[in-house]
Parts: sequence; C-alpha cells; structure tokens
Amino acid sequence: ADADTTISADTDDQIDFKLGGTDFMSLTTTGATITSSSAGDLLTLKSTDAGAEAGPNLVLFRDSASPANNDVIGRMRFEGDDNEGNKTVYAQFTSQIIDKGSSGGEDSSFQLEVFNNGAIRDIMSVVGTTGGTPEVVFNEASQDVDFRVESNGHTDALFVDAGQDEVFFFASDTPDGSNRGGAMFQASTNERAVLHCSNTGTAENSLIVFNNGNGTVGTIKTNSSATSFNTSSDYRLKENVNYTWDA
Repeated sequence: ADADTTISADTDDQIDFKLGGTDFMSLTTTGATITSSSAGDLLTLKSTDAGAEAGPNLVLFRDSASPANNDVIGRMRFEGDDNEGNKTVYAQFTSQIIDKGSSGGEDSSFQLEVFNNGAIRDIMSVVGTTGGTPEVVFNEASQDVDFRVESNGHTDALFVDAGQDEVFFFASDTPDGSNRGGAMFQASTNERAVLHCSNTGTAENSLIVFNNGNGTVGTIKTNSSATSFNTSSDYRLKENVNYTWDA
C-alpha cells in the first residue's frame, strides 16, 4: 500500500483517513468530516440498480424515543466565511414536526431560510397544517421580503411589495409612485385589456361584486347578451335628473 495513504487513530475517539499524505476524512463520536482543498464533488452516492425504484436515497432519520410536536427533525446548512472570516450560515433547509399524531395523522413543515440583513430568515414554508389544508407560505416571518414572478416577456407579471403592502400585476409600482395599498393592474401593451373578466356560461352572473362594511353595495352582471351595472340605489345611475320639481 502507498505509505502516504493511511488510516490512523492518533488521538482518543478519532479515526483519521489520509490520501496521498493529505487529510481527507475524520471520524469522531460527534460525526464525520470530509476535507478537500479543491472545488467539486466531495461526496457521491451511487446506485447501479437497473430497476424502477428510487435510488440512491439520502435519508435523514430522527429516531427519537419521545417525539414531540415542534421537534426540528433535520436541517441542511450552507455555510461559508464572511468578510471577517466568521463562519456564517448563508442558507438552510429545515424540517419540523407540526403534529406527531398517530399513523396516518401526522403533519410536518419544510422551510427554506436565507441570511438577510444579519439574520437567518424563513423565506418559504411548506406546511401540513393540523386539521386544516396544507399551504405554501412566503414570508411567514412578516419581513420586508418582496415576491416576484416573471413571465416570458415581463419581469413583474406578479409583484407583491411587502414593505408597501401592495400587489401589482404587470407592474412594480403605481404610475405616480404613490402608495395606495390594495392591488394594481397594468396592461403590458396598449393592445391588452387591463382587467379581463369572463364567464363560460350565458346565464346572468355577477362578474364583479362591490362590498363594504354594510354588505354588498353594487355589482356588475352579465347575461347572454348584455352587461348591467347595479348599485344599492339606482338613482346614482340616472342621467339628466331634474331637481326643479315642486315640493
């Protein structure tokens, strides 16, 4: 064997592997460390199975004797040095038990977290809620984190401005830059409708309903051949009203 390639136990409770005289891996009672001075793949799990089943598999198994709700059962971290050489977690995946339940009744969550402004922040969560509907949540921590979806030809097909509490469609700001809250629709070209409302049926149906604290105060309805604009008082829709009648 090559004398520069060794397996040794020079210290208690640690086994060192050297390849070509260079430390490659160490095993201790707390874990294993693989070290390389080169970029590239450090760990490869390879399966030569020719069947249709999944493989190779990487399993993170939290084999607890007393599992409990909210246990963090696994985490994958992406770490590096900052400008001062401090070890920093720049991003991580985390899985957590939401409800340990019984067989068939368990719920869990999975989070994508990134380092932002000096802290690790939950950017996206996939949650199997207890007794409810599973959901995908962006910005669960209520930070000033925007959400943007690009289409093939527009950078802001959908834009949620977290700091302004506004939602934009094919825009990222109001034309005058003011913050009005709510949602704004903007056509990407002159040939497109700003808002297109449609119904596959021909029976009378409300396409838009207006509500306030008193309930419904107006609707826009369509039927097979016409559109009607309705309010709680049709007086507002009348034109050429004469106010000179005798009392």
